[in-house]
Amino acid sequence: MSMHKLFKALPVAALLALSGAALPVLAQETDAAAAETATTEAPADLSMGVEAGGIRTKDTAQVNEGYLADSFEQWELRCIKTEDGKDPCELFQSLKDDQGNAVAEFSIFGLPAGGKAAAGGTLMAPLETLLTANLTIQIDTAPAKIYPFTFCTQAGCVARVGFTAEEVEAFKKGASATVTIVPAVAPDKPVQLAVSLKGFTAGFDAAAATVPAP
Repeated sequence: MSMHKLFKALPVAALLALSGAALPVLAQETDAAAAETATTEAPADLSMGVEAGGIRTKDTAQVNEGYLADSFEQWELRCIKTEDGKDPCELFQSLKDDQGNAVAEFSIFGLPAGGKAAAGGTLMAPLETLLTANLTIQIDTAPAKIYPFTFCTQAGCVARVGFTAEEVEAFKKGASATVTIVPAVAPDKPVQLAVSLKGFTAGFDAAAATVPAP
């Protein structure tokens, strides 16, 4: 069974309604029993996106509207326009299967210094995902880590995750990462999605530069 039959393609420009949620759970090693929960609350405006009607630029976007600020290889820098011009931004990549179908969406953003998580992220998977199987993220050949799903919307199921400073550095130094999700209709056929890390360093630094000082 091909990947595009296991999952229906996601709308790439889906906007995640994540305001006010708690900071994501940090991952656990695949051989560990449970992950330790981060208790620091994340800022309320972490969810960025582009309206389904088209891609906006900073000049054409209205206040509180998402826009595409820049591109870094396979990554997009997406921001939310604010009244004071201090627009929060995140790094975004659409994850595709081997036939080019958009299957999942991954975004990552900087967090204020001093917390357990140096960066937060969201990963949206199809509604047909087996939630009890969680998802895994592996950077190059490092041990994969497990992340639980947080909630589902009509657009898909979302995992809100946190990354340590060491993990952010691994993303910067890495060549690629792999996200693995499990289809509910075929739990014995996990789907691996490649995450290109080309352009990640410059893109993440640009996103992190928009994080307000504590």
